[in-house]
Amino acid sequence: MLFCVSLVHAQVSYSIPEEMAKGSVVGNIARDLDVDLKRLKSGRARIYTGGGVEYIGLNKEKGVLLVQERIDREALCGEVTPCALHFQLILENPMELFRVTVEITDINDNTPSFTNSDKRFEISESAVIGSKFILEKAVDSDIGMNGLQQYSLTPIDHFVLKLENQADGSKKVEMILQKPLDREKQESMSLLLTAIDGGEPQMSGTMQISVTVLDVNDNSPTFEKNMYTIKILENAPKGTSITTVSASDKDIGSNGDVSYLISTSNRILSKMFKINSQTGEIILAGELDYEMANTYQIDIEAIDSGGLSDSTKVVVEIIDVNDNNPQINVVSKSESVSEDSPVNTVIAMLSINDPDSDNNGNVDCKIGYNTPFRIQSTSNGFYTLVTEIPLDREFTSQYNITVTCSDEGVPSLSSSVTLTLQISDVNDNTPFFEKTSYEAYIVENNTPGLSVFTVKATDADWNQNARVSYLLEDSSVNGVPVSSYVSVSADSGVIHAVRSFDYEQIKNFKFIVKAQDGGSPPLSNNVTVKIQIQDQNDNPPQVLYPVQTGGSVVAEMVPRSADVGYLVTKVVAVDVDSGQNAWLSYKLQKATDRALFEVGLQNGEIRTIRQVNDKDAVKQRLTVIVEDNGQPSRSATVIVNVAVADSFPEVLSEFTDLIYDKEYNDNLTFYLVLALAVVSFLFITCVVVIISVKIYRWRQSRILYHSNLPVIPYYPPRYSDTLGTGTLQHVYNYEVCRTTDSRKSDCKFGRAGSQNVLIMDPSSTGTMQRIQTINIMSKSSTVSEHAKTNTVVAMMNVQDRDSNENGKVHCFINGDTPLSIMSTSNNFYSLVTETDLDRETSCEYNVTVTCSDEGVPSLSSSVTLTLQISDVNDNAPVFEKSSYEAYIVENNTPGLSIFTIKATDTDWNQNARVSYILEDSSVNGVPVSSYVSVSADSGVIHAVRSFDYEQIKDFQFHVKAQDGGSPPLSSNVTVKIQIQDQNDNPPQVLYPVQTGGSVVAEMVPRSADVGYLVTKVVAVDVDSGQNAWLSYKLQKATDRALFEVGLQNGEIRTIRQVNDKDAVKQRLTVIVEDNGQPSRSATVIVNVAVADSFPEVLSEFTDLIHDKEYNDNLTFYLVLALAVVSFLFITCVVVIISVKIYRWRQSRILYHSNLPVIPYYPPRYSDTLGTGTLQHVYNYEVCRTTDSRKSDCKFGRAGSQNVLIMDPSSTGTMQRIQSEKSILDEPDSPIEVRLPSYYFVGWSWFQHPLTLNRIA
Repeated sequence: MLFCVSLVHAQVSYSIPEEMAKGSVVGNIARDLDVDLKRLKSGRARIYTGGGVEYIGLNKEKGVLLVQERIDREALCGEVTPCALHFQLILENPMELFRVTVEITDINDNTPSFTNSDKRFEISESAVIGSKFILEKAVDSDIGMNGLQQYSLTPIDHFVLKLENQADGSKKVEMILQKPLDREKQESMSLLLTAIDGGEPQMSGTMQISVTVLDVNDNSPTFEKNMYTIKILENAPKGTSITTVSASDKDIGSNGDVSYLISTSNRILSKMFKINSQTGEIILAGELDYEMANTYQIDIEAIDSGGLSDSTKVVVEIIDVNDNNPQINVVSKSESVSEDSPVNTVIAMLSINDPDSDNNGNVDCKIGYNTPFRIQSTSNGFYTLVTEIPLDREFTSQYNITVTCSDEGVPSLSSSVTLTLQISDVNDNTPFFEKTSYEAYIVENNTPGLSVFTVKATDADWNQNARVSYLLEDSSVNGVPVSSYVSVSADSGVIHAVRSFDYEQIKNFKFIVKAQDGGSPPLSNNVTVKIQIQDQNDNPPQVLYPVQTGGSVVAEMVPRSADVGYLVTKVVAVDVDSGQNAWLSYKLQKATDRALFEVGLQNGEIRTIRQVNDKDAVKQRLTVIVEDNGQPSRSATVIVNVAVADSFPEVLSEFTDLIYDKEYNDNLTFYLVLALAVVSFLFITCVVVIISVKIYRWRQSRILYHSNLPVIPYYPPRYSDTLGTGTLQHVYNYEVCRTTDSRKSDCKFGRAGSQNVLIMDPSSTGTMQRIQTINIMSKSSTVSEHAKTNTVVAMMNVQDRDSNENGKVHCFINGDTPLSIMSTSNNFYSLVTETDLDRETSCEYNVTVTCSDEGVPSLSSSVTLTLQISDVNDNAPVFEKSSYEAYIVENNTPGLSIFTIKATDTDWNQNARVSYILEDSSVNGVPVSSYVSVSADSGVIHAVRSFDYEQIKDFQFHVKAQDGGSPPLSSNVTVKIQIQDQNDNPPQVLYPVQTGGSVVAEMVPRSADVGYLVTKVVAVDVDSGQNAWLSYKLQKATDRALFEVGLQNGEIRTIRQVNDKDAVKQRLTVIVEDNGQPSRSATVIVNVAVADSFPEVLSEFTDLIHDKEYNDNLTFYLVLALAVVSFLFITCVVVIISVKIYRWRQSRILYHSNLPVIPYYPPRYSDTLGTGTLQHVYNYEVCRTTDSRKSDCKFGRAGSQNVLIMDPSSTGTMQRIQSEKSILDEPDSPIEVRLPSYYFVGWSWFQHPLTLNRIA
C-alpha cells in the first residue's frame, strides 16, 4: 500500500455543554474543514486521542462529530478552566492531520455540599461580641455562576455570617457573635448554614450548627502567619514533614490548649496530608505527582478547648523531577508496503508525549541502524517514519523497526516501540490440501451440527493472498443436495453434519470441498471427501413369528403325550442393524411352568424339557425375550400362549375368558383393504396401458404404406426410402457440433473470391485536413481514479507547414471533461487531469482535441482519444436493505430456496464481484449452518433442514457480503427467519382414554334432569393460533334427542329428561376438529349406560363383547377379493410376457415368401416396403465431434450409381452387382451401415449380419 504524506496543520474548535446525550452532534467537521465525505471514507478517517477515552466519535457517513461517551466536566477537568478536549483527526493516503478542540462548558449539575452534615460548638457565655467561629466551607464542583455564590445563616438572633475572599478565589466562612450569650437563659441553640450556587435552577446545601453555651473562655487562638509557603520534591516519600504551623492563645489552663486540624472541605487534601493535632506538624500521607497537581492549598484550623478558633493557609508547591518516560503512541501504521514504493513513502505516524516539564519533557527520537528507513519530526510532538531508500522484498520480506525516544532530563529516561512491517507479495500460489482425499467416520444418530472432522489447506502466499476459504461444491446425494447432509465452515474448514444420519438409509457418500484463496483473481483447488456412516445399536429386534395381536388366544397346542424335546414352536426375529448389533439371542423370561419348557439360545426354538403329564395346566403362558449383542443391548419380548391339551373343546373351555381384541382385527382389516386397493390399481393400470399400446399401434398401421404390386423399388446408392416403410422404420437424428474455428467444424463457410479492405487512420474521427498534422507521441489508455491532479495522460506534437500567422496553432478540448491541455514547448502539448477522477461517476472519456491555426480562413484538425478510468477498491458492498425478514412454512423440503439477499458494489470487475458468506453463529446451541445455507455467488438462502414450528419459531443470523478486491471490503446484514405454523398435527384426545376393552365409560341415572353433565371430552392440539382452536361435535349417537356436546368445551349433557323408555346402551361418537386449513380431526367413542344400578348395566352389556364371527367373515371376504384380483393381475402379466416371448421367437424364424417374384435390393440397401426380414426397429445413437475426421458420420459426396440387373430366367438366385468404384474406398467415406442381406441358394437362406465399420 502506497501512502503519500501531506500533513495539514488546520485546526477547528467547538464548544458544547457537559452531560450531552450520547449521539448528540458536536459539529459538521467535514464542512468546517472543507473535506469531502468520500475523502473521509477513502482516507479511513478516525479520531486519535493519544490513548485516552474517546469522548467524541466520528460519523464518516455524514461527516459529523458525535458524543459517544458521557462527558462530566468536573471529573474531566476539576476546577481547571477552560475545560477542553484536544484530539486529532487522521486521514490516510495521503496522510493528513487536523487538530480539533472541543471546549466543555459547565452546567449546573452539582449541588453545593458540606463534608459534614452538622457542626458542634461549645462557646463560653463570656464570649465577647465579635468573637469569630470558623465554619466549614461548602464544596460545589461546578464553576463560574454555577459554582458556590453565597451563604446564609438562620436564625440570626445571636450570630451573623461573615464572608472573606481568599487568594484562591474561595470564601472564608466565619460565624460572628453579635449578641452576648447567657447560659442561664439559653443553654444551647441550633443554627442552619445554607450554601447557595448561582445556577439555573438554583441549588443549595445545608449544614446543621449546634451551639452549647459554656462558661468563660474569652480569647481565641491566633496563628503566627496568615499564610505558609512550602516547596517539596514530587518524589518525597510518605511521612516527610512538610512544615509546622503554630498558633497561640492568651488564655491559660485548659482554655489555652490549642489543637490543630486540617479543614475537611477538600477530600483530596485530607488523604494527601496529615497534621499532628498537638504540635501542628504537617506530614505527607500520600504520593505526590507534579503532573496531576503542582500546588496544594491547605486550610489549617486552631481550636482551643473553649471552642474559639483561628485559621491559616499552607501553600505547598511541588517541584518537578524527571520521573516519566516518554509515551510513544502509534497514530497510524502501515502493516504492509509494496516493494516498489517510492522513497519517502510514509510508513507510520507517531505521537510522542512526556508529561514532565521543561527539559524533562523535551524528547528526541531515533531508529536503529542498517534499515532503509528514517524518522523525522513533522510538528510539535508528531513524527513520521518514511522510507529512505528503495525496498526489495526478495532481500528482506519483513522489518522490525525499533523507535527509541529519550528526554533531556537527568538522568535521561527513554521508551521504545518496535514496528513490524511486511513487504507485500502477489498471488501466485494455489491452496494445497494436506491430503489428496479425505475419509472420515461418523456414528449414526449424531446430533445435527456435530463437527465431523476438519479439512486443511495451506497457501504459500502471504496475507490476503494466503487467506483460504472453504466452499462446498454443489452436488447431490441420492437426489438431495449435499448441503442438506453436511456444511463446511468457510474460515476453519470444519465439516459439520447438518442432519442426523441413519446407517440403515445411507452408509457412505462423497462430496467435493473447494479451497479458495483471497487473492485477486482468486485461485482454488478441490479435494474429495468421503464420509463413512458407522452403525449404532439403535433398532430393537423385531419379532416376525409368532405375530403379536391382542386377539391371539392360543398360539400353539401341545398334546399331553408330548415327550422330552417336543418342538412347540419357533420364535423368529430379525434386527435391521448390522454386525454384532444384529446378533440375536433368545431367553425365557417368564413361564407358567419353567420346568416344562426351554428356549434355544441361538435358534429361538421352544421345546419341552420333560414329559408332559395330566397335572400340567392347560393354559401355559411363555414370555420370551429377544436380545441383540449391541452395547447397550436392545430387546423385544413376545408372549406365546401354549395349550396343553389333546382336543380343541378342552382348549375352548379354558380360554373363554380371553376377549377378542378388536384392535387386531381393525389393523388386519385396514391392511387387507390397503393391499386390495394397491393390487387393483396395478391391475387396472396394466389393462389401460395394454389397451393404449394396442390403439397406438393400430393408428400407426393405418399410416404406413402397403403395396401388393410385384414392382421392385430401386433407390440410388446410399439414399434411404423416404416413405418410412423400410426395415429401419425410424428416422436417424444426428446432432452436428459447430466450433468458431471453421477448420474444425463439420461444416464450413466458403470464402469469397475477393475482399475489399477499408483502411482508415484510427486516430482520426473527423475530416482530415491537409494543413495541420497531429501526432500522438504517447498515450495512456487507462488512468487510475486516484490519480493526482496534473497527471499526464497523453503527449502530442502538432505541426502546421504554413508560415507566420498561418502556422501558429492553438489547441483546445471540446466538451465538459476533467482534463485540460497545456503547451509544454514549441509544438508540443500535454493532456493532463484537471480535477479529481471518479470511475463510479464516469468510467470512460472520449476526449476530442481540436487544433486551429490563425490563418484566414482558419483551418483545424481534431483527434479523439479514448481514456479508460481504472477502478480502485474504494466502495464496500451495500445491501439493498438494512435488515431482512423472511417467512417459511414449516415442514418444508430440505434445500428449499427461502429468499435472496442482494448487495451491490459500485466498483468494477474483480472489485465489484460480491461473494456471500454465512457468519458463524449458533441457534439454540446448534450452528446456524445446520439450519440455512447461502449461495456464495447468488445470495440465495436455502433451508438446510425441514423446520418444525413447534420446535423453533424464529431465528436470526448474519450474512457477510465481501467483494473481490485486495484487501477485500465487506458489510454485514441481519436476516431473521420466521417459521409459519402449518396445520400438521391432528387433535389428541386425552379423555376418555380409548382402549379395546372399554365397555361402559359413563353411567347416567334415570332420574337425570335436563342439562345433566354426563362427561367431558378433553383434547389438545400442539399447533398454534387458529390451527389449535378446537370444536366438538356429536357425529353419531344411539339417541340424538337425548345428548348434546358443547361446541367449545366438549361437555356431554342431556338435552331432555331421561325416562324409562330410553335404552340402557347408548353409544356416542364425538368428533374433535381444529380450525386449520384443511382441518384435522380425531374421533372418540363414549359408551354411556342409562341405569340406576350396576347389575342392570351388566345384564344389558353382555352382548357388547366383540362379535368375532363378523370380523372373521369380513376378513375372509377381503382375503378372497385380494386373492382373486392378484390372480387376475398375475395372469395378465404372464400373458403379456408370453406374447412378447412368442413374438421374439417368431422374429428369429426365417422369412418365407409365397410370391413367385423374389425381390432384389441394390447393394447395401434394405427393403423399403416394410416387409423385410428385420421387422423391428433398430435404434442407433451416433456421436459426433467437432473434428469431422473423427466423427462416426460425415456429409459424404455422392458416389457412382449401382445398376439393378434382373435375369428373368432366374427364380431362385439373388444376384448382387457391385458398383465399379465403391464409395468405401474413398478416404472420407462415412461409416458403413450394412443392413442384413439375404441370399437364396436352393431352398436355404443365408443371412449377412449388420456391421458398423468406423473409417478413420
